[in-house]
Amino acid sequence: MTTVNVNEVALGVESFGAAGAPLVLLAGGTTMLSWPDALCERLAAGGRHVVRYDLRDSGESTTADPEAPAYTLRDLAADAAALAGALGDGPAHLAGIGVGGMVAQVAALDHPGAFSALTLAGTRAVAPGPPDDDLPDHDHATMSRLFGGPMPDWADREAVAEFAAAGAEILGDDPVAARAVAARIWDRTPGTAPPVQLANQLGMVFSRLDCTPRWRERLPRIAVPALVVHGRRDPFFPVGNGEAIARAIPGARLLVLEEAATAIPDAAAGEVAGAMLALG
Repeated sequence: MTTVNVNEVALGVESFGAAGAPLVLLAGGTTMLSWPDALCERLAAGGRHVVRYDLRDSGESTTADPEAPAYTLRDLAADAAALAGALGDGPAHLAGIGVGGMVAQVAALDHPGAFSALTLAGTRAVAPGPPDDDLPDHDHATMSRLFGGPMPDWADREAVAEFAAAGAEILGDDPVAARAVAARIWDRTPGTAPPVQLANQLGMVFSRLDCTPRWRERLPRIAVPALVVHGRRDPFFPVGNGEAIARAIPGARLLVLEEAATAIPDAAAGEVAGAMLALG
């Protein structure tokens, strides 16, 4: 783990593989740990320099005020481009998962020269909030169960891990894996203040970001090889969102993980890594 300073902020990064190899830059969802270790290791074994990183207000990156972020989605996209430039000798393969996939889409559009390929996992092509009429929204019954109960005591590591495990079971993800990741995130979170924990565990800062202008209509301008990965059982961003992105980006490949929900399971790491490596 280290930090890299770009755009007047420090971004927490973790590397796999040899520096100087083709760079795969992984933009986290809640934190960089949204990208599983098994996938990072498979990509590195395929000859890539893999760098996963925390967005602002999460993990080892600069944390200011998650309740009133003084930056926009386009600033986060600019961070990705600046980080790629600081780390590599050429354009990077950029990948984003969840809300990190929104960052990746805007980065590829705003900074096309910085990236050689694009992977978008479990995301959608519109900002947080109500989707377009032709896109499937969150499964409301699942969301009611997920957010209907009380929040945990953020100062209690075990309570936070149990909350994450229960949420994963509702979403259809692996509760054991979710518990372990939540505990690791808790250990990396700068304090137990609820807004900071929400930013790290649930990514709630995105609901407060300025995500204008729209970018969905610009997706056909993406000219690099693209892969869209989506879980068939995802109730948060249902698979129709990934299908819409794949239709909009010229030549994009759609990889649907039949047994996955919102997270990339370790059992699918080899398949996802192989598809990403095939992009170049």
